[in-house]
Amino acid sequence: MARARTVAVAAISLAYPLLVYLAMGRFEPRWSSLLLFALALLRALGTRQPVWWGAAAGAGLLAVLATVLNQALPLKLYPALVNAVMLIVFAGSLRFGPPVVERLARLQEPDLPASAVPYTRRVTQVWCGFFVFNGSLALLTALYASDRVWMLYNGLLAYVLMGILFAGEWLVRQRVRAVHTHG
Repeated sequence: MARARTVAVAAISLAYPLLVYLAMGRFEPRWSSLLLFALALLRALGTRQPVWWGAAAGAGLLAVLATVLNQALPLKLYPALVNAVMLIVFAGSLRFGPPVVERLARLQEPDLPASAVPYTRRVTQVWCGFFVFNGSLALLTALYASDRVWMLYNGLLAYVLMGILFAGEWLVRQRVRAVHTHG
């Protein structure tokens, strides 16, 4: 059940900008807010961590605003909220440790060499920068861009940028490993 909920949250989150865009002009925003309520509920049921309860509460608040105001803007602010929450998680891990990237690395390599720890910290910092950049663009597109531009950025380009960052980090990691293995 927990795995199905995780998959549902991921699928709805990935498709969210497209689903909202397709609903605009066909349904009143108050009806589209049901999608955001579902995301908030699924996210809240899937965690015990306060930051994710906060994310669920934020999504719920945006859904309530979309319902009460019957406006799409609160629905369009969800990607910015997600980036803000991810920034809090990653930056918080830098402060209170271990960094998120180190935790993920230890899932694959429990005996992570000490030389890799500073690298994981740096990658976590890079992701923090990405969430600031991406969240800012998500906010700007929600506030000032057309619905189509909002959907294209938040439903496609943001994922492309994330993929480029993943791929770039993987390439850098291979070089760093080679240097530490042979050097």
